[in-house]
Amino acid sequence: MLAAVLSGLIVSILYIPFGKYLKDRLSICVSFLPIALFAYFASFIPTIRDGGHITFHYPWVPSLGINLDFHLDGLSLLFSLLITGIGSLVFLYAAPYLKGHRYLDRFYAYLSLFMAAMLGLVLADNVLLLFIFWELTSISSFFLIGFNNDNADSRKSSLIALGITGGGGFLLMAGLILMGHLSGSYSIQEMLGANEYLKGHALYGWILALVFAGAFTKSAQFPFHFWLPGAMKAPTPVSAYLHSATMVKAGIYLLARLNPVLGGTDYWMYPLVIIGGVTMLYSAFHSLFRTDLKAILAYSTIAALGILVFLIGIGTPESLLAASVFILVHALYKASLFLTTGVIDHETGTRDVTRLSGLRKVLWPLSIAGILAALSSAGVPLTFGFIGKDLIYEATLHTVGVLPIVLTALALLTNVLVLYAGFLAGIKPFTGPLPQNLTQVHLPNALMWGAPLVLALLGLLFGCLPFLADDALLNPAAHAMLQAPIGTSLKIWHGFNTVLLLSGITLVSGVLLYVIRKPSQRSLASIERFNAWSPRHLFGKVAQYSKAFSRRYTHTLHNGFLRVYLLRIIVFAVLLLAFRLFTGGPIRLTLDQLSPVSVYEIIVAAILIAAIFLAVTTSSRLTAVVATSVIGYCICLQFVFYSAPDLAMTQFSIDTLTVVLFVLVLFRLPPFLNLANRLTRIRDWTVASAFGAVISLIAIQVLNQPFDGAVSRFYGDNAYTLAKGKNVVNVILVDFRGFDTLFEIVVLSIAAIGVFSLLKLRLNASEKE
Repeated sequence: MLAAVLSGLIVSILYIPFGKYLKDRLSICVSFLPIALFAYFASFIPTIRDGGHITFHYPWVPSLGINLDFHLDGLSLLFSLLITGIGSLVFLYAAPYLKGHRYLDRFYAYLSLFMAAMLGLVLADNVLLLFIFWELTSISSFFLIGFNNDNADSRKSSLIALGITGGGGFLLMAGLILMGHLSGSYSIQEMLGANEYLKGHALYGWILALVFAGAFTKSAQFPFHFWLPGAMKAPTPVSAYLHSATMVKAGIYLLARLNPVLGGTDYWMYPLVIIGGVTMLYSAFHSLFRTDLKAILAYSTIAALGILVFLIGIGTPESLLAASVFILVHALYKASLFLTTGVIDHETGTRDVTRLSGLRKVLWPLSIAGILAALSSAGVPLTFGFIGKDLIYEATLHTVGVLPIVLTALALLTNVLVLYAGFLAGIKPFTGPLPQNLTQVHLPNALMWGAPLVLALLGLLFGCLPFLADDALLNPAAHAMLQAPIGTSLKIWHGFNTVLLLSGITLVSGVLLYVIRKPSQRSLASIERFNAWSPRHLFGKVAQYSKAFSRRYTHTLHNGFLRVYLLRIIVFAVLLLAFRLFTGGPIRLTLDQLSPVSVYEIIVAAILIAAIFLAVTTSSRLTAVVATSVIGYCICLQFVFYSAPDLAMTQFSIDTLTVVLFVLVLFRLPPFLNLANRLTRIRDWTVASAFGAVISLIAIQVLNQPFDGAVSRFYGDNAYTLAKGKNVVNVILVDFRGFDTLFEIVVLSIAAIGVFSLLKLRLNASEKE
């Protein structure tokens, strides 16, 4: 399992040295990876169908509660098959679609990385591991959305998407850590046993708010939905893979996975039903006014995501089964429509639906895919969408505790608008007369029209034979959401009932709307008049104000003068330490613990004070460096007096190296500029004296505290037995405090890279100005 999850990451890394060899004809070879992964996960279907589940455990950082724990059940299997199955078709589709693109190898590297991140997210059982993959999906999608990096709109869209999803991810991290801390485990399966405790805890509301923030931003729920239409600047394979079937459903997966842990309360149900309901109706309504095919599909995708949140919020067995079915239904028809749109754009050079018609005469296999996908999105009988629509109406009609009529009416209106959007994207371009300027359009590579056709035919197959996906995928997925048997089988015909009537009303109303309403640029302009009140515009205003505040803050506190930075740091440290010192209890200033002062110490202290005076009064840089080195050597002698030769040698080496480096760098510089006036000197002396006084008081206070040797004894007793080291100080630095040392090495490495970059920097005349 670990190899399967990380295989995409490994392939992505291998593209760095070998990507140039996998362009053009060989680019299709990478498609074997998702195909093999699909076959691997499909092999688990019998186990999951029989009610089993599989857990994989790989220790990683057990001391921090982080392990590579993967759990495969019905929900994770459904998503894994979607990720690898649709991924296989997208990988194959992208080879001819991006043929000849100079960054084709880079595209496949990003796509492989994203696939690995999504697989890790849906299979992770440890919430910290889930969060790592969650953030990796945001990073990889940032590169994919901004793939056309020479386009300013693509760069802006990728930054907006990263900002929204990254901000939500930060809040999600806090919520997951809080859940793990309260439940005593970061394993999702173990959290199931603590669900009642979590729901009854005083912090339960905060956990929900943080988890909702992560899920809503990732799955484009109102008011965070606007990043998804902007992400349509990405190439069509990205839109089909990320923004219909996988990444945007990561938030849906999170809510479904945590439903047994956090769900079942009013605090869980009402926010999801309200936000999901607002999102699906708002976005479906906006799809009426769009003329760009990808924009139409983007808003209908947001509406579908709102439907899924709405269904998870209801939380009944019927609604969770409807959610699991609709996840598959939507992935099949929406990915097919996106891929169809990509072919249309690729061959005609436009996505404007008002300029497209009659393409069935030149793209007839593609027209079959588009029409079948549109019929499935509409819920026409004998398509999988028909079963999905019926289940949605059953879920709303059988709702207890809220208004079933209101929820059903909301779902009905949304489905009518989604039907219109599906017909506009899947049927409108292929019907009617063929414009003269499109007569030269021809069928592209079979992989480009074959991929959407396969997805559309699967929607028809599952619609006619629903049992193929019922017990194998959908019932186990719903069971995982509820942690209880569903006991309902998918059927094509349920007899003449209210649900069938609602489905008929949906079809008739949607078809009438499609016939009566024609898309136009005028309708698009009419809705754009309200952009000033849109969430995108309001978030943009907040971003502008934040940027202005940050600029003012930076210019005030970070003005580029090192002496100002040091002054502020020291003043803050003095105030913080003094506050803690004088509020931490009685201060003991007895000097009984001090050892007698020897004549050597007096002489060294006198030299040290003289060197300090010389360093702060001289106008020569070299003199100041030499005086500073004398201070360091005096401290070395103090270490020797107190039987610490290892510290003395370390201090001696550092001081010597520092002096040499400073001399090499500063010997050609002019003397100090004497810019300080009398008030500045008084301020600096005051701050320095206060800092010295506070540190002295703390040192004396420490000397008067009772000595507890437990820590010292622990290191002394365990340094050799646990770390096999005889030097206790080295063992502490390398083993017991290894993270501190690691981070120090990282900081020094980053600083070294920065210095090296500055040394190698060559600017032309305009850049220097």
